[in-house]
Amino acid sequence: MAENDLAAFRERWKRELSSKKGEQRLVCAPSSSRDIDDQLGQRDLKNLNKAGSYSKPEEGGCTEHVRVGGKPAALAAAAETEDQPQYVSIASSLLDGRTSPLLDRIEEERSRRKRQYHNMTNVCSSSLQQQPQGKVKKEEELVDQLIQDLNEVNDIPFFDIELPYEIALKIFQYLNCAELGRCAQVSRAWRVLAEDSVLWFKLCVRDGYHQNASMSDSPCWKSMLRDCRNSSKTVRFNWKNRVGSISQLQFELGKVLCDVSSYDNFVLAGYMSGDVRLWDTLHWDSTASYLKANSLSANTEPRPHVSHVQVNGTLAAAAYEDGCVDLWSTETGGEPIYHYQTPGRIQVLSLSPDSPVLISATGSDVRLDCAKDCGYWRTVCQTQLPKTVESMTLVPGRDQQCPLAALAAGESMYLLDPREEEPLMLHSVYGHPVTCLDASESHVAFGVKRTGWAMHDGGNKIHIYSLETRKPTVSVGNSPGDFTCINLRDSSPHLLVCGNKDRRVRVFDIRSGSSVASLYAHHLGVTSVQADDWKIVSGGGEGLVCVWEMRMGAKLWEMHNRHPVRHVRFNTSTLVTANIPDDKSPRGACITDDDLTAHRRHRGVICHYDFSEDALSQDHILPICRSDYIESYGYNYNISLAVPYDRLSGSHPSQ
Repeated sequence: MAENDLAAFRERWKRELSSKKGEQRLVCAPSSSRDIDDQLGQRDLKNLNKAGSYSKPEEGGCTEHVRVGGKPAALAAAAETEDQPQYVSIASSLLDGRTSPLLDRIEEERSRRKRQYHNMTNVCSSSLQQQPQGKVKKEEELVDQLIQDLNEVNDIPFFDIELPYEIALKIFQYLNCAELGRCAQVSRAWRVLAEDSVLWFKLCVRDGYHQNASMSDSPCWKSMLRDCRNSSKTVRFNWKNRVGSISQLQFELGKVLCDVSSYDNFVLAGYMSGDVRLWDTLHWDSTASYLKANSLSANTEPRPHVSHVQVNGTLAAAAYEDGCVDLWSTETGGEPIYHYQTPGRIQVLSLSPDSPVLISATGSDVRLDCAKDCGYWRTVCQTQLPKTVESMTLVPGRDQQCPLAALAAGESMYLLDPREEEPLMLHSVYGHPVTCLDASESHVAFGVKRTGWAMHDGGNKIHIYSLETRKPTVSVGNSPGDFTCINLRDSSPHLLVCGNKDRRVRVFDIRSGSSVASLYAHHLGVTSVQADDWKIVSGGGEGLVCVWEMRMGAKLWEMHNRHPVRHVRFNTSTLVTANIPDDKSPRGACITDDDLTAHRRHRGVICHYDFSEDALSQDHILPICRSDYIESYGYNYNISLAVPYDRLSGSHPSQ
């Protein structure tokens, strides 16, 4: 009912309540009612109530032999007069705007009014025929309207009128998609609340879609969330059934592959020729793919080969055998934006995944560089550890003004904070060297190789420390083999996945220390591993890449290439693997043999798998079509030929 109609109805109802009692009665005509009231007193009414009948008048009035629920029509009118205070109270509550009285009282009043209305209609059928039709219709409309209003008291949700829209929206934000769908079926007001864009935008961000988006980026976030979920289901199906496209990222002049790093859509590779190649898998023709070395390394003959590479969303770094370190921008490429040289060979290089911070280690010397707010780079920390640094990583989620690094040197673990004078020793046990490490925003995990009598205490373990308290939280493992790789940063929250020389991939819950999965994966040991909430991707020393389903512990599919798998990284729809040779300078059986680095089987290979929805569409560009044919080496016989209907069901044609 509209607001104006409701106000008019309330005014009409006030006038009827203030009118005479004789005008309110619908049971019989006014003359008949006065005759009955004059002839019968209160005592006679009680006797007649017990008897249940009285004589019929000769003329005029209504038919008195008709009984209503065992009572005469006049007595029904008298009962109505006695019950009038309750009726008036409910009508008054409607006039005052209160739409949520007690449910039991409303239900009782509604049933009573319906019963009286039907009884009075039967009693006064003859008299109503004699009255004007307009008045009867008007009175019937008023009664029907009252009953309809009483019904709406129960049907309308309680906060549609009593609570502001913002508070109701605050309540609805705790519901999920299914619950919002049920609420949208209650009423029109609830449907407006349940389909508000603010709720669906928060659900979209909560599920991990469009994390950096704003409310104004989409006109309908409900449809956006539906499309994202459908796309996610399609991508998961493609992952499980190996449906998609495969590309081999090659650089013919680079000779043997030395190191590979990837981040989102960027893939960075370093070669024995001293060249550094950057691929943007979203924009294959980007000019940033060609990274030039510094003048010192470029003019040296022979050119020093690349020992380490690292990449994040904005920066790419490479370390050379002569101790030089170059830093490029992934947007512009070309010349390095920062360069420095150390007196010795770079043992370890690490780049922060989300901030412009670079750390390198030469023997036991550690150097930490970061960019200022104006863009200039500077060295913020230089320190020396008692032993040679074998592995290190930068803790993600830290500001460039306060970076934090985890370093492993011998059997000791350190935390390096530039604001402190000396590195903090986190863990050290004599004779138990650290074999691998990784760090997340809140924890650091490292594998320890036990020797001697310590092997009787369960074998090798992985220790997990809290970065907030700098105290151990849990130890997992108990394996006779050495842990070779750990992935804590890219795994799901509270999960740790690791690889071991005993050929197994293990997943642990760091909250309880319990084992989630243990898979027999690679017969030459596990060299690289990563996991998310439902799958595990592992690489082994025999060159095999395996994809597993974590819940069932079953292998979904596998792919094989020459040389050990040294790099495995995946995101929602893509997978990057790198098979890097151990022998960087292969030689033939005779000194007169040709240079074997010219043969593809000795170079190593980088594979890029795309499982997105449009990976098999006609618009998907094959690797052979991405070349601009400017370089002459693009015309040699090693070029890969493929057709649009090639899938991942078998080996690549170049193999």
